[in-house]
Amino acid sequence: MLVLVGEKFACVKIVGRANFNSSVDFRTLINELRSKGCNYFIVELSECALMDSTFLGVLTGFGLRLNPTQQPNHNGAIELRNANARITDLLENLGVLHLFRLTTGSVEPGLNDEAQPAPCYNADKAEVTEACLEAHRTLMDVNPANVAKFKDVTQFLAEDLKRMKAAVS
Repeated sequence: MLVLVGEKFACVKIVGRANFNSSVDFRTLINELRSKGCNYFIVELSECALMDSTFLGVLTGFGLRLNPTQQPNHNGAIELRNANARITDLLENLGVLHLFRLTTGSVEPGLNDEAQPAPCYNADKAEVTEACLEAHRTLMDVNPANVAKFKDVTQFLAEDLKRMKAAVS
């Protein structure tokens, strides 16, 4: 991930696969940027081949927080730029596409030159598992049709997290 921070906005460029491993870093980065006053996000996806359900759930969580009324065609505080058809189809099939503003076009001049690598937060296994669980619960909360898709995954993740916490105690 690369990040370029402006006065009230940030552009995060996802390179490669956006998956459960990168979802914790993405979530932490967006939370930090929001706490510093960023209220508009461009997620540049021209080099993102695929998003897994965990990353989609984390992205959906931010979509809900920044578009709480869930209005379709909302000007939205999250712009997904240059999402490929596969990612757009996933968002549509999960019933969350309305939370985002889809745009296409070239990256703003200077983005590749001025963007910095996003920090890695080195999440441990429990943090990743917790993020996965929260992401899938978010997808189920937004669209009841997702319950059938993710109920087994969330049950497994919840049990796994419980085991990890018990082992630490």
